[in-house]
Amino acid sequence: MKEFDYIEIRVPAKPQFVSVIRLTVSGLASRIGFNYDEIEDLKIAASEAITNVVHHAYNEGEAGEVVIGCALYKEKIEIMIADYGNSFNFEEIKSKIGPYHPEESIAGLREGGLGLYLMETLMDEVMINNDGGVTVFMTKYAAREQVG
Repeated sequence: MKEFDYIEIRVPAKPQFVSVIRLTVSGLASRIGFNYDEIEDLKIAASEAITNVVHHAYNEGEAGEVVIGCALYKEKIEIMIADYGNSFNFEEIKSKIGPYHPEESIAGLREGGLGLYLMETLMDEVMINNDGGVTVFMTKYAAREQVG
């Protein structure tokens, strides 16, 4: 018996498919037993990763696709979002983002780094490979009731 179930979906890198993936991730996460807040976190993180592909991976007019893979374990979900478009320098992007401080104006948030910040904040683990496109691996563990 396999330790996990694996589901893979390929969709065009177009904005109208972001909601399809959000719904798919939501449905898969609910089957594992994630609570409402965890599912919302997963949907936001997946949306940000896919939106990055839609906006940055492919040149205008270029037909591209996004590959979404989900590994469903008993206590966690692993999500892979990959494209074959333009790569980026992860360390450079990461160095330009930082925590939000309430005393700062929201206008000061840097565009382009907020998605990466959200993914890292909402998920338990995030890894990015940018060799020949960009692949984002995100892991979220399901919170279970704990006995005190």
